[in-house]
Amino acid sequence: MKRVLLIVSGGIAAFKALELIRLLRKAGLSVVCATTENAEQFVTPLSLQALSENKVYGALFSLTDESEMGHIQLSRSADLLVVVPATANILAKMAAGIADDLASTVLLATDKPVLVAPAMNVRMWLHPATQANMKTLAGRGVHIVGPDEGAMACNEFGPGRMAEPPAILAAISALLEPPVRPLLGRHVLVTSGPTHEPIDPVRYIANRSSGRQGHAIAAALVRLGARVTLVSGPVGVPDPAGADVVRVESAREMLDACQAALPADAAVFAAAVADWRVANATDSKIKKQPGAAAPALELVPNPDILATIAAAGPRRPQIVVGFAAETDDLLANAQSKLIRKNADFIVANDVSPETGIMGGTENAVHLIGPNGSEEWPRLAKDAVAQRLAERIAAALGQA
Repeated sequence: MKRVLLIVSGGIAAFKALELIRLLRKAGLSVVCATTENAEQFVTPLSLQALSENKVYGALFSLTDESEMGHIQLSRSADLLVVVPATANILAKMAAGIADDLASTVLLATDKPVLVAPAMNVRMWLHPATQANMKTLAGRGVHIVGPDEGAMACNEFGPGRMAEPPAILAAISALLEPPVRPLLGRHVLVTSGPTHEPIDPVRYIANRSSGRQGHAIAAALVRLGARVTLVSGPVGVPDPAGADVVRVESAREMLDACQAALPADAAVFAAAVADWRVANATDSKIKKQPGAAAPALELVPNPDILATIAAAGPRRPQIVVGFAAETDDLLANAQSKLIRKNADFIVANDVSPETGIMGGTENAVHLIGPNGSEEWPRLAKDAVAQRLAERIAAALGQA
């Protein structure tokens, strides 16, 4: 039986750890819990013990615990360490290598994989210190699930809400299953996020894409063994561990980065690239003048990245996947795009405002391919990414 060491830290989302324990036990996993001192302000050790059916560890210098288990043994006896919720405080300790309580000491002493589910106020999540810590942890191979975007206990809205227990369970299951790496030795190019097309030095044209789906696809491809180049527009989600990330702003920069990343065995164009840019962008801020008319913005087409890379030629990837984000005539527009762009597959999704898909945590897609269309149920974007990565692996195996 696989064993999970669940580290519960002190955030309001700690109550979700109870539901996660129930799901883990139902999935046949053994769970041992360790808590920070602050965690016990939100959930009691008795609740954790009752659901996990194992002793709960909390004190670093407990004579009994150290004689029976010891923090070193505790850190290495599990198959996976999971931090739920991962507060800004414990993430900072992990990044800095601080070990001043049982939880942080266990995390520093372990030689096993670690998964964190960040949860904090939106301002704390977006703070440069937290973002730098996340980049550090991702670079060390720490796995990350979430955070989601939504309403929080502090009455603010935005990224920082902890991933829901089913999504955390899916991430845990993926890490504990024997690794299947059908894309080992393959190179896959992925684009993600929006592009920002400048109007002047302080204003730009953009869209609501969060980059969550594209980044999840890159992470799923890495898990299948691929060498992934992720070309990303401006996003607020962490870099996927193991991917080579190239950051760009505009569509023209994205095309240049994609062409520089070739050759590739497959390419997935999940970025929401602006169709137009401002022809008369200025080097100085456009000033509002009393009584003056609003400035006229002349728009010109941006380069078509998908069509350019998918065009027939020696540098065309074997498999090219495009995305069609539509608000009307979804399937007809996606089928037309498949043909016009010379793609092998199109992932089509309805991004009408009422769907909550653009910038959200879930997606409902149709996969359009040479054999027709198939509808996938509404899933977490991580689950959509995993399905798509597996289809790409299968298509490359047949190519």
